[in-house]
Amino acid sequence: MPKIKTHKGAQHRFHITGRGKILRVKGPKSHLRLHKAKRTRRLFDTMVPISPSDKARIKKLLPYGVK
Repeated sequence: MPKIKTHKGAQHRFHITGRGKILRVKGPKSHLRLHKAKRTRRLFDTMVPISPSDKARIKKLLPYGVK
């Protein structure tokens, strides 16, 4: 069987943990960041898990990264 190609955009946007969770970065992270409050800027630094409805779609984009 031929190998399935990894979607490079998804590879940069999502992080797979050791237990198989898929994490993503929050939205408007860098645009006009200096004008935002410090608390808001801190909240954008953390990665959050994706919604369960998106998991199957991202699994197809990252065939070898998701458990």
